[in-house]
Amino acid sequence: QVQLVESGGGLVQAGGSLRLSCAASGRTFSSYHMGWFRQAPGKEREFVAAISRSGIITNYADSVKGRFTISRDNAKNTVYLQIDSLKPEDTAVYTCAASRSFSSTFTDYNFWGRGTQVTVSS
Repeated sequence: QVQLVESGGGLVQAGGSLRLSCAASGRTFSSYHMGWFRQAPGKEREFVAAISRSGIITNYADSVKGRFTISRDNAKNTVYLQIDSLKPEDTAVYTCAASRSFSSTFTDYNFWGRGTQVTVSS
């Protein structure tokens, strides 16, 4: 079991940056692959990025590639999402999740945080 709490969201102007954090409780954080998803009102949940247990392997959605960076610090039980060059279409609730497998599919994730709101103004 792992519990996840996101932070770092807020209101940012287009072109700005944010760093989201996801703090995990428990002592098995390094056993999980981690992912970030987002969901905007009226839209499907969308995969954003994933990172392997060791942090060596990453995967990004095409829509965020080059602008978003996922990282993790297993010593701090934390995964991060650095977001640069924000666009209005990035507006969504961003949620981190933990999985036993390295995946971009939300059904493969076992544990979820409650999310943090990112709003990008024009």
